[in-house]
Amino acid sequence: MTGSAHWLERRTGIAATARPDERLSARTVLDEASRPSAPEPTDDMTFTPIGLAAGRHLLDVHDHYRTEMAQVRRALEQVRQGTRAIGDARATLNAMTIRANNWALGGMCQLQCRSLTEHHTVESSSIFPYLRRRQRDLGPILDRLDEEHLVIHGLLEDIDMALVRLAQEPADYIPIEAAIDLLSDTISSHFAYEEQELIAPLASHGFYPGQV
Repeated sequence: MTGSAHWLERRTGIAATARPDERLSARTVLDEASRPSAPEPTDDMTFTPIGLAAGRHLLDVHDHYRTEMAQVRRALEQVRQGTRAIGDARATLNAMTIRANNWALGGMCQLQCRSLTEHHTVESSSIFPYLRRRQRDLGPILDRLDEEHLVIHGLLEDIDMALVRLAQEPADYIPIEAAIDLLSDTISSHFAYEEQELIAPLASHGFYPGQV
């Protein structure tokens, strides 16, 4: 738990989402222990209703992506179950059905990956530079969040490679399942850290000049 988690809800009334205690993957690609954290702001950092709405918006956006990631995981499980269920069908029909299900899963994964990439691009290219100008002590935190965006981008590329493998081996779900598990863990951790550290600055400064 970062330092922000101790005072964020008390000062803003907004609770950051905690990272799930249980991990889906045996791997990790984030150095959570070395993440920098900003101290509690002084009393002159105030929060207007419009500012607090901006802080909550980050939470709402992340909740949307968390919901989509859960849908991808459910779709993967449904495809796996469907593959087992049609195992007694004729070989040709069986292969066609598996491929159709995999194409649907692949389309969902690709949409989620594209959406996440766009979200992080907006943050890194627009929101983070603005917050850096408004609050200098956020520099190390924004640097780390940018680094984690690059890590997540690499995992999205792994998802794409796993989908290619699935197209070649339609009944082998191990690579795509491993890739989705690791991405889910990483996103959950990244979002929790970002919320703990940025909800208050966003509530104070907004996402862009003149918002608050």
